[in-house]
Amino acid sequence: MTFWTDALGCEMKYYDAGGWRTRVIESGTGVPVIMMHGLSGHAEGFIRNVRPIGAAGFRAMSVDAIGHGFSAKPTDVTYNSLLFVEHLKRLLDVIGADKAHLVGQSLGGWTALHFAQLYPARVASIVSVTGAGFLLNDEESRKESEEIHKRVQAVTKKASEQPTREKVRERLEWLMWDKSIVTDELVETRYTAFMLPDSRAAMGKLVAEQAGPDNRQYLLTEEQLAQVRIPTKIIWSDHNPTTPWTVAKRVAEIMPNASFELVEGAGHWPQYEQAAAVNRILIDFLKRN
Repeated sequence: MTFWTDALGCEMKYYDAGGWRTRVIESGTGVPVIMMHGLSGHAEGFIRNVRPIGAAGFRAMSVDAIGHGFSAKPTDVTYNSLLFVEHLKRLLDVIGADKAHLVGQSLGGWTALHFAQLYPARVASIVSVTGAGFLLNDEESRKESEEIHKRVQAVTKKASEQPTREKVRERLEWLMWDKSIVTDELVETRYTAFMLPDSRAAMGKLVAEQAGPDNRQYLLTEEQLAQVRIPTKIIWSDHNPTTPWTVAKRVAEIMPNASFELVEGAGHWPQYEQAAAVNRILIDFLKRN
């Protein structure tokens, strides 16, 4: 079975988000649910979630972030958290959405949290799926966070600097608990995106800046997390290769309107590896908010 079977009935669209070409896979009508992937990813990371969420009564939209996939990849910008927040704002503006639900995985989770901090009135709810973007106060957590950033940057750079299908497969397998999930089709999808001329021009800058130390100033501290009062669901996995679920659970305890859910049998992409379970959690949460 091809993963495009999961997208039957969805549309692939391109929007001009304030001058930035933006590719979106979408389905349904209603309040937008914006799904945002991780570093070096693409909209297909949520391809098993778009149609079910659209069928549940929402406008489900999985987005290629700026610098990624088939969206614009400018080289005259700094690829830090503020840029991804601005891209999201421009997308909401162009689709005419005063408010949206934000679902972010990894880097996308960071974008969702930072956007909610800056533009709370435009956020109906937040879902962080193995998301980045937070920093606990204790010294052990700070050191662990720095090591995770370095590790993510290293594995991403290895796959994207001089891409081969083998390197791309290795990067994708690092994300997954069940390595058989990484099909030739998924490898080819990411490899094709990596080999686009604008990807080759921007990828080194993107990886260096987004996963670099200067961007860490935009991580949300415990004090800042406690100020985010928007309804939030934090979904983690039992085999996530980056931040442990215990840290994510602590974040949910700090945020005043957050709850935590652990999905078993998945790595960094629980929304893909355990799509049915995550879709049930997402749809129940979204309908209540």
